[in-house]
Amino acid sequence: MPEGDALARMRNAVAVCSVVIFCACGGGGGDSPAAPATPPPPPPGNPALPDPQFRVSYLSPFESGCEGVPLTGTLYANAEVEPYVAVNPANAANLVGVWQQDRWADGGAKGLLAAASFDGGRTWATSMAAFSRCTGGTPANGGDYERATDPWVSIGVDGIVYQIAAAFSGRIASASSSNAVLASRSLDGGRTWGSPVTVIRDGPDNFNDKESIAADPAVAGYAYAAWDRISPAGHAPSWFSRTTDSGVTWEAPRAVYDPGATSQTINNQIVALTDGTLVMFFTQFDAAGGGNVTATLGVIRSADKGLTWSGRIPASPVQSVGARDPDKGTLVRDGSNLGAIAAGPHNELVVVWQDARFSGGLRDGIALARSTDGGLTWSTPERINRDPSVTAFEPSVAARSDGTIGVTYFDFRSNTPDIATLPTDYWIARSTDGVTWRESRVAGPFDLSTAPLSGGLFLGDYQALVSIGDVFVPFYATTNDDADIV
Repeated sequence: MPEGDALARMRNAVAVCSVVIFCACGGGGGDSPAAPATPPPPPPGNPALPDPQFRVSYLSPFESGCEGVPLTGTLYANAEVEPYVAVNPANAANLVGVWQQDRWADGGAKGLLAAASFDGGRTWATSMAAFSRCTGGTPANGGDYERATDPWVSIGVDGIVYQIAAAFSGRIASASSSNAVLASRSLDGGRTWGSPVTVIRDGPDNFNDKESIAADPAVAGYAYAAWDRISPAGHAPSWFSRTTDSGVTWEAPRAVYDPGATSQTINNQIVALTDGTLVMFFTQFDAAGGGNVTATLGVIRSADKGLTWSGRIPASPVQSVGARDPDKGTLVRDGSNLGAIAAGPHNELVVVWQDARFSGGLRDGIALARSTDGGLTWSTPERINRDPSVTAFEPSVAARSDGTIGVTYFDFRSNTPDIATLPTDYWIARSTDGVTWRESRVAGPFDLSTAPLSGGLFLGDYQALVSIGDVFVPFYATTNDDADIV
């Protein structure tokens, strides 16, 4: 797409929104009837109306040329994608969300923005950490990078907010390129951010990708970072670092799981069990011969705050085919080989991902597997999306303190024969037992065809879901029309 066309589409770009679901049960108004784990198709009509939505993002604050390099490629100005959010355990009314602002088609964004709410998600104030030049990064403060990506945020028991990013300059793997994992902290609930700390930095020989951060839910001052570090040959172990002084410094990074010379991990995420054990979750890609690659979800465990780690425990093979516009065949970049994990009470874990096994390989549904022993064993995957006749994609998961599971995802059940648009809905399904599910609409239908094109129609490789007490709070990206941002 020519550069001018992308800029002209800015009013149809992506907005990050949050939804506070007010029902005491933690669902939304107008639930659809209870459904078994493999539910029948829904009756005609909409089973629920959207809950109140509170917008977080608006027009881009970035000036043209803030990257400090000539404009090349396709830029989606005013497009916000790939959101993540955290709730402050010291003040449940305080949420902090992060996202990519002004996405480039060929990777990364001009910068990452953050927003803080102190009223449970109703109003938000924007801020930024200096992870790239457009958000104030300089050689002096450690953020002198052209682009940033993969935003993630977590909040410790003492209220310290930790934000992490992958930042890079130059075309990946080119002779003059550089890339890093950067961490920043906020001591005021996400209003302001300290200078970034470099967790790891590389030149063209390795690329640090898909990082995440997790504050320890029980020990103040401890937080953990995980990512994959890719070599030119495609070898990508899981890497790890931690801070024990509230983000002032980070320990020397190291590989904690090696999948083998011809394999790689991606989407490394850390959660903590109620007994303090850390669990790192990831997808592993393995060469299967004939140019084929298999994908498997798995975990490793640490009982000593990340000093040592177990070997990999497989959770499930991934059998996804990815989402496409059902009318035009346009690819949706949906993170189809990735997954999401949440920790519940009593050392319970739940993971969700896209999988086509329930349709004989025809289309992806939302698969869920559980562990009741801290990740040592896993249940047989079950489909939880309500309508099996349409593609469902990009799930997020959260587990409340009472054990209730929430899963959000997109699907195409509102699509029409009009090939010029792609009506898409965002849903939340909830279950108290992992077997019976109730569903309601979070947002939509919105036109996904107006999303940025970055390896496919792109809202991000992930969305976010958290809970405040008995209320689930989705934090997600959606396209919007002209009237929304004038």
